[in-house]
Amino acid sequence: MTRIIRNSGIPKRAPNCFNAAAASSVAPLYLMKTRLVLAGKSKAEIAQAIAAALDSGELPALAPGGMCYMMSKEQYINDQGHSWHPHVMFYAAGDVAKSWGANLPGSPVMAANDPQARLTTFFVVVHDWSDGTPGPPMEH
Repeated sequence: MTRIIRNSGIPKRAPNCFNAAAASSVAPLYLMKTRLVLAGKSKAEIAQAIAAALDSGELPALAPGGMCYMMSKEQYINDQGHSWHPHVMFYAAGDVAKSWGANLPGSPVMAANDPQARLTTFFVVVHDWSDGTPGPPMEH
């Protein structure tokens, strides 16, 4: 799946390779958010629609074991770090970054909580892109 992200009106590519658990539970959330953004909805309207869809079961609960590979040099997530780093992502329900030791000095694990989606995404940077070439060095 490739998400199209719009910053300043310029489309960006964020290729996501989901495993089955994430494809069944995270991908529908990403698709719904994308449709709402493209429809011009406000952040508040998007948050309300996502909450209602999760509460009603229109969007499924997070499946256990969901993960995603973002290993393509073709990623263009934002203008500052368009090909950020090759990485894998793991999804966990709720705001659980601290309980996993993420975002601590020296930790190889970064995390971002998404209150709308009711999940935390853990990012683990790996050394090489999918084509075998080295990724950029991590800044410390």
